[in-house]
Amino acid sequence: MARKLFGTDGIRGRTNEGVMTAEIAMKVGQAAGTHFLRGGHRHRVVIGKDTRLSGYMVESALVAGFTSVGMDVTMTGPLPTPAIALLTREMRADLGVMISASHNPFEDNGIKLFGPDGYKLSDQAESAIELLMEQDPLLVSPDRIGRAQRIEDARGRYIHAVKQSVATDIRFDGLKVVVDCANGAAYRVAPSAIWELGAEVIAMGVEPNGTNINHEVGSTSLDAIKARVVEEDAHIGIALDGDADRLIVIDEKGKTVDGDQIMALIASRLLERGDLKGGGVVATVMSNLGLERYLETIGLTLERTKVGDRYVLERMREGGFNVGGEQSGHMILTDHGTTGDGTVAALRVLASLVRFGNPASELLHVFDPVPQLLKNVRYGGGKPLEDESVKSVIAEAETELEGKGRLVIRPSGTEPVIRVMAEGDDAVQVEAVVDRICNAVKEAA
Repeated sequence: MARKLFGTDGIRGRTNEGVMTAEIAMKVGQAAGTHFLRGGHRHRVVIGKDTRLSGYMVESALVAGFTSVGMDVTMTGPLPTPAIALLTREMRADLGVMISASHNPFEDNGIKLFGPDGYKLSDQAESAIELLMEQDPLLVSPDRIGRAQRIEDARGRYIHAVKQSVATDIRFDGLKVVVDCANGAAYRVAPSAIWELGAEVIAMGVEPNGTNINHEVGSTSLDAIKARVVEEDAHIGIALDGDADRLIVIDEKGKTVDGDQIMALIASRLLERGDLKGGGVVATVMSNLGLERYLETIGLTLERTKVGDRYVLERMREGGFNVGGEQSGHMILTDHGTTGDGTVAALRVLASLVRFGNPASELLHVFDPVPQLLKNVRYGGGKPLEDESVKSVIAEAETELEGKGRLVIRPSGTEPVIRVMAEGDDAVQVEAVVDRICNAVKEAA
């Protein structure tokens, strides 16, 4: 069954329109609750959210849906996505829900679901939930309606858990760290965790007001943190996104360090210690060819998946890998969690900074990336990639880059955008290829 509501990362859309209404959220609660009502125990769902104004509405609708089918609800308030995955598993809950649209603007929101093991649901489970949403809900009798409560120590539990990812002999004393929380879900926990390990923390993006999440701050808007790192003479900058499952680093010179370099650092460190599993790293088709070439030099493989951290994680679980992620900053370290966790990845980077004593600009320049260019083409409707003129331009570009680079073209799973990426040893050629394809897509759209 083809999924209509669920995309590459749950359900996402503009609030009060389309798939992201209170009515849909309540139906998700009823259907997901029914799907996970298994056995005779008292059933529980953990619900977390980021700091969007619409989170209150979506949360209330979900609570109504879950309780109406007999499931108890535990609400955490604003917490990172990986915290909800952790708490779902630790509290022996039957289901976890994160209300967030990640790096999207505040007008959007989303619903991500986790199973009792803390992993995101499979395509099959999401399809089954969609099927239940098309049917009348199985409402329980009045005496079996679920209860709802808020948990008060969720932040402390998560902070304690992420600190366990750092060796006990490591402290961050002497480090000055700028931490940008995107006015999002980690605005309390990420600065606290880094400070508790000894660093001097300069926090920014920690004043959410419901409408400023990801606005000119965070991992997708780096100008502010770059300037702050240089201004404060900090050793490093840590930039998270709205739900804190991705990380971008800024070195002491104000330069961006993406997920590929972070994965290379973490994988090489684990390899040196004999703790790397799977014989390599799992990333997506968007990761730089330079990462692949570097891993080959140290005897490791790079396995590529479709874009989306869920697909990276699926391959990691199949192949027994413990390091994976995306160039955009999703870092999945399965020794420490069941989904991407920007805070855990940040702590691992800071630990290496302490242990080696090198400046971030040296430590995090693990390999030389090949020239790579990504452009987005927004479109209003239709299927421009199926247009014959677009197919012809793409075929010509693939022939031109054969043996010298790569071409990746895909529609976004979260917004009406075609992403066009090319990379190769010749930067001029790469730019020309991308521009030709983008122009063809624009004309077709």
